[in-house]
Amino acid sequence: MKTIHTLKKVSLATFLTFVLSFSSVFAQNDTIYFMKDGLIVNKQSIKMADLDSAIFYQPTIPEPTSGTFTDDRDNKVYKWVKIGNQVWMAENLAYLPRVNRVADGSEDAAGSYYYVYGYDGTNVAEAKATDNYATYGVLYNWTAAMDGEASSTTNPSGIQGVCPTGWHLPSDAEWTELTDYLGGRSVAGGKLKETGTTHWASPNYEATNETGFTALPGGNRVDNGAFYSIGNYGLWWSATEYGTDNAWNRDLYYSNYDVSSYGGNKELGFSVRCVRD
Repeated sequence: MKTIHTLKKVSLATFLTFVLSFSSVFAQNDTIYFMKDGLIVNKQSIKMADLDSAIFYQPTIPEPTSGTFTDDRDNKVYKWVKIGNQVWMAENLAYLPRVNRVADGSEDAAGSYYYVYGYDGTNVAEAKATDNYATYGVLYNWTAAMDGEASSTTNPSGIQGVCPTGWHLPSDAEWTELTDYLGGRSVAGGKLKETGTTHWASPNYEATNETGFTALPGGNRVDNGAFYSIGNYGLWWSATEYGTDNAWNRDLYYSNYDVSSYGGNKELGFSVRCVRD
């Protein structure tokens, strides 16, 4: 007896009984019907006598490893990339609800401050029109990055912070998961940095960007009220405190392929990369 192969063999009679059961009006012998949601979407006439068996195969469609998403707060579109079991933004966060002057005398660790490298004003539209905003996004002090939430050491952090809905600010443990997956902090930097010297200073040592993370050297806003080190350093906050006045961050440099980990003062302005929930 001829058989139909699916996940298991069933008799031809059983198969034909199933086919005939959906409608005895139009079902014909030697015809395969393709159905979805109870409706015929296609059919194929065949000569069963010419077949030994039939195999039904549904291919597995691989999960995408990169793509885009839209931040519904300002409709900005971001790239994302999957690295190991994590999905990271592949560019710096650029959400800018307001912008602070570089040094207006009112900064303190308890307030939320937003800066665009090289811009010394308070006009959001002007700040967004700069090349540095378009390339490097926004620099946030830690309170702004956390959006007032408390420190987290868990993986995942559970801290949305300044990130879009469905995304969160990574904890120190999540940054460690990333660098461990890439072979450790001593080599991970080169796999994360954008290649070439368009943005990174020469020699941009061992930069391959094999992960697609495309880390950029956005510099930082330092505690004396100045911008510092664009082109040389990229610095990103975590959601994890390091003592009362500091929080863990990750740094990349033009001159090596390390990923450094420091407890930066919360008043500093660093970049943000978010991780998908």
